Amino acid sequence: MIRIENMYKIYRMGSNEVCALNGVSLHVKPKEFVAIIGPSGSGKSTLMNIIGCLDTPTSGRYFLDGEEVSKLKDDSLASIRNRKIGFIFQSFNLLPKFSAVENVELPLIYMGVGKKERRKMAIEALERVGLGNRIHHKPSELSGGQQQRVAIARAFVSKPSIILADEPTGSLDSKSGTEIMNIIHELHASGKTIVLITHDNNIAAQAERIIRIHDGKILDEGEVA
Repeated sequence: MIRIENMYKIYRMGSNEVCALNGVSLHVKPKEFVAIIGPSGSGKSTLMNIIGCLDTPTSGRYFLDGEEVSKLKDDSLASIRNRKIGFIFQSFNLLPKFSAVENVELPLIYMGVGKKERRKMAIEALERVGLGNRIHHKPSELSGGQQQRVAIARAFVSKPSIILADEPTGSLDSKSGTEIMNIIHELHASGKTIVLITHDNNIAAQAERIIRIHDGKILDEGEVA
């Protein structure tokens, strides 16, 4: 599903160079649940942005579903994101003036799904995360945990094969965090490939495999006991 070979990402800041990824190689099999763990500044978010086709590497190769995407242009990357990848962010990234159901509809609009069909799909996604009675509430009318559930519904409504979750419980209390992880496990059980970015060992331990990254390099990886 995901194969990265000898990847580097270098940012130039004036006359200085910062190597965010330093020769990273990894693979993720279809329907696998992988956690990428590392401290702040380790390169894990840069890696997620490249896996999610939000950014491109300075050098190295990235294959997604057998297709090399590391050298594609922005329009092609956007098309792949819309079709294959759902995103869950720590900060939810909901549009404040839109209701829950309107936020969930957004990826379907980009895909050209008709108004009636996308509304039906968005409501079904919200019902699946337990928010069938909150579909017309705006983000300010929802708790943090509920906002994250809206974001998860938005992530899977377009039926992507991969879910990328960047610190999905980072801004939640422990009860809400547990609820969110339960939903992520349900998505994995339904056949989604899950790549979860975290700095929390307890969250990472819920994956099938853990990849540890530090200073832009992979230190080790292995299955969870």
